Amino acid sequence: MIAQSTRRGIAFMVATTVVFAAQDGISRHLAEATNVPMVVMIRYWFFAAFVTALAARARGGLAAAVRTRRPGLQILRGVLLVAQICVAVAGFVLLGLVQAHAIFAAYPLMVAALSGPVLGERVGWRRWTAIGIGFLGVLVILQPGQAAVTPALALPLLGALMFALYALLTRYVSRDDPAMVSFFWTGTAGAVAMTAVGIWFWQPMAAPDWGWMAVLCVTGVLGHYLLIRAYEVAEASAVQPFAFLQLVFATSIGVAVFGDVLTWNIAAGAAIVVGAGLFTLWRERLRRTG
Repeated sequence: MIAQSTRRGIAFMVATTVVFAAQDGISRHLAEATNVPMVVMIRYWFFAAFVTALAARARGGLAAAVRTRRPGLQILRGVLLVAQICVAVAGFVLLGLVQAHAIFAAYPLMVAALSGPVLGERVGWRRWTAIGIGFLGVLVILQPGQAAVTPALALPLLGALMFALYALLTRYVSRDDPAMVSFFWTGTAGAVAMTAVGIWFWQPMAAPDWGWMAVLCVTGVLGHYLLIRAYEVAEASAVQPFAFLQLVFATSIGVAVFGDVLTWNIAAGAAIVVGAGLFTLWRERLRRTG
C-alpha cells in the first residue's frame, strides 16, 4: 500500500508537471510574439517577488534567507538557471515543444553522469549502462546524418546540461544552506542577472499578450508552490519519477495547440531516454537507502 503522504506528494508532482507544461506553451507563444529575454525577465520579476515574500514569512525572515555560506555558488546557481530557461524557451520556438522536451528529458542522465566529478559520488556500472542507453535514445531523436538535423537541436541538449549542473550545484550548496536560502537566491540572483540583459530587448506587447504574461507569471508561482508541497509531504525519490509526465503534457500541448508533429523517432527515442532516466533514479534510490 502507498502511504497517504506519498499519494499526496505524487498528486502534487503531477499537478506541477501540468502547470509547468502549460507554462512552456505560454512561454513559446510570448517569445514568438516578442522575444525570449523580455519574456523571461518579466517572468523572473514576478518570481523574485514571490520568493522574497515567501522568505519574509519563513522562520528568521529575509535576514535568514539572505545569509548564505556559499554566496558565489548561490549566485552562480541563480544565473545558471535563468540562462537555462532562456535556452529552453529558444528551443521551444525553434524546434517546438515536442522535440525540445524529448531531448531535454535526458537531463537526469547528465545528473547521474556528472555526480561523480562534481559531487564525488560513485556511479556504478548499471547506471553507466543506463546513461549510455539513454544517450542512444537521444541519437534516435536527433537522427544524425539526416537532412533535418540543424544547429538548433543543440539548444535542448545545452539546456539539459545547464539544468543538470544547476541540480548538482543545488545538492552541493544544500550541505551548508537551508532550502529557503537556496530558493531565495535562485529567484533574486536570476532576476538581477536577467534584468541586466532583458531590459535591452524591451518592445511593445499586444494587450492580449499582457494577459498571457500575467498567466505565465501566475503559473510560475503556482508551479513552484506545488513542487515545494510535493517535496514537503513525500520523499523526493518517490515523487521524482512522475516529473517525466511533463514530457507527456508538453507534447500534448505542442501537438494540439501549435501543430507540432510527433514522429516515430521522437516517440521511440523519448521512450528510451525516459526509461533510462527512471532506471538511474531507481538505482540512486537504492544507493541512498541501502
